[in-house]
Amino acid sequence: MARDSWRQGSPRRRNRDRHGRGLRGPLYPATLPAARSRAERFDALVLEALEPIEARWRTELTQLDVAVDDVPDVQPTDSEDGGVVEDGNVPLARLMPAASDKSGGPSRARIVLYRRPLEARAKDGADLSDLVHDVLVEQVANYLGLDPDVIDGE
Repeated sequence: MARDSWRQGSPRRRNRDRHGRGLRGPLYPATLPAARSRAERFDALVLEALEPIEARWRTELTQLDVAVDDVPDVQPTDSEDGGVVEDGNVPLARLMPAASDKSGGPSRARIVLYRRPLEARAKDGADLSDLVHDVLVEQVANYLGLDPDVIDGE
């Protein structure tokens, strides 16, 4: 009888699968870097790469946004403008100039980095960091109309 009452209305939450072998809780505590997703780690990498550029060119970049998308949504005719950084035919980043949005209001210029193509071209974390930095420098240079060496401080 006690067995039936346990099955029907147990007030405690089950943290294991029905065979008792599942995980009891999260694998890593949320405070550790290993608990972050790949997208969160990539976002942090972009912010880290953008920091020295923004520190040097703060006043010139006040009307520029930087965004991250997982995969490019660029039509073949879109790559004709100079705002797309490509590796072969795969876009890695895109500069979208300031224009008006769907409601008719002004929108800011935006650099969009594509996470999955960038990750696919990197051998390891250090290579990805360098690649993100190089693509950001190239896009900021394109936005400001300067040489990438000027933006990078070389």
